[in-house]
Amino acid sequence: MSPAFNENSKQKAGAGAFALRIVTAREMQRTEQLAFTAGLDSYTAMERAGRAVADAILARWRRRPVLVLCGPGNNGGDGYIIAATLRAAGWPVSVTALAAPSSTDARRAATGWGSTALEPDDITWPEAGGLIVDALFGIGLTRRLDGVGANLVQRANQCGAPIVSVDIPSGVHADTGAMLGTAIAATLTVTFAWCKPGHVLLPGRTATGELVIADIGLPAAPLPDDLSPVWRNTPALWRHALPVPRVQDHKYSRGHLVAIGGGVMTGAVRLAVRAARRAGAGLATILAPAAAVSVYAQDQAGAIVRPRPETADVVAYLKDSRVSAVLIGSGLESGGETSDLLRHVLAARHATVVDGGGLDAWRDLDHHLIAERAGPVVLTPHEGEFARLCGNLGADLGPGLGKLQRAQAAARLFGAVIVLKGPDTVIAAPDGRAIVNGEAPAYLATAGSGDVLAGLIAGLLTQGMDAFAASAAAVWLHAEAARRFGPGLLAEDLPDLLPKVIAELSAAS
Repeated sequence: MSPAFNENSKQKAGAGAFALRIVTAREMQRTEQLAFTAGLDSYTAMERAGRAVADAILARWRRRPVLVLCGPGNNGGDGYIIAATLRAAGWPVSVTALAAPSSTDARRAATGWGSTALEPDDITWPEAGGLIVDALFGIGLTRRLDGVGANLVQRANQCGAPIVSVDIPSGVHADTGAMLGTAIAATLTVTFAWCKPGHVLLPGRTATGELVIADIGLPAAPLPDDLSPVWRNTPALWRHALPVPRVQDHKYSRGHLVAIGGGVMTGAVRLAVRAARRAGAGLATILAPAAAVSVYAQDQAGAIVRPRPETADVVAYLKDSRVSAVLIGSGLESGGETSDLLRHVLAARHATVVDGGGLDAWRDLDHHLIAERAGPVVLTPHEGEFARLCGNLGADLGPGLGKLQRAQAAARLFGAVIVLKGPDTVIAAPDGRAIVNGEAPAYLATAGSGDVLAGLIAGLLTQGMDAFAASAAAVWLHAEAARRFGPGLLAEDLPDLLPKVIAELSAAS
């Protein structure tokens, strides 16, 4: 398993995969307090934060008028330091204060600025050639913006100048990415030490703009022992675990995937199986209704197609010890047969990917059967399927909870890896680990792309990859293949794009 997945929380921030951590607002605040207790001066940390933002501005823009919007807390303190740093570099800078500084460090920073802060009503808003620094509210904001603060955010967004946000765009909930009424639409956001969920989850991701993560000197220790095991999805987490064929391998040692095909929406399993084979599965067998066998058989010459006249035929086939993994649900209707098939698949104790109609069948399963299964299970719902999957389980998994938290809660509840799909896909394991893939291209919003993803996960599972790592790898590969193709992408294009992407990663590892 990847070092990132067994990571020692005492590792130095910024070292390797530890820099890919995503931390909540509370975790960040606790980490800072531990650092301050251990000897890091809080005002020194504030100075480093302010200067990091100023450095990012100086690296991207030429001299221009700057308006800094300062809130009363430490985020505003950062703003005063940014203002002073840019002024010292020869930039024309003005500051407005939403309220007087409320912390000792913020008051010290305001004193260091040394000039009068404008009242919000007296602001001259910069035009497109200027720049706005949003230092109004930091990651601790959880209430809906209103009054003067909301008005400043709206006016900043309307004036046409690029906006640089300090830590997180004001009005974005740091833990969920939700908009708190209204929010800054930043061109650039500079955050500190680690990414926050609101930077990568929608709609916060779109408000963040370019994200820079700056080191403000948090020490290697102490860090909270219970820092959440959540990461941004990159190949650094799982590249080493990608299956690579050995010289002695044969088709069964590379894995045998069994896919349960339906009689109507045959394209779903055909796409999934092609993706699994392109991901390296040595053999794929489709168990199809007798009337549809010819449709499946004409599609891929290298896939085996067998009829399944009765559910019992599926049960018998899954007893074959050479079966490595099963894909069920893609192209299957919700209801009776699918529920029966899913029960038998889980009873066979193979690694299993459940997609499409299988997800609706899952919610009706006997939880005793779920608990007894031996093989790992991956559930791949989009938001609509997730709502149906969890709708009868109470408000704890409802839309009021952030996407990351909902996926983690469902993974714990079901004892399965959850791949909660979307432009900000969350992959969550039953033990609390989670990975956020925050950069999927919009080209994936096309029929059949979810079936390709399910097949890709199944193909990696079939070759023995850990279910959590396989899911994260598949989500990234799926998005990268779509990004490379660009406009006009069809789901049918995706499987054949995968080998080159996988080969490049394997060569680099």
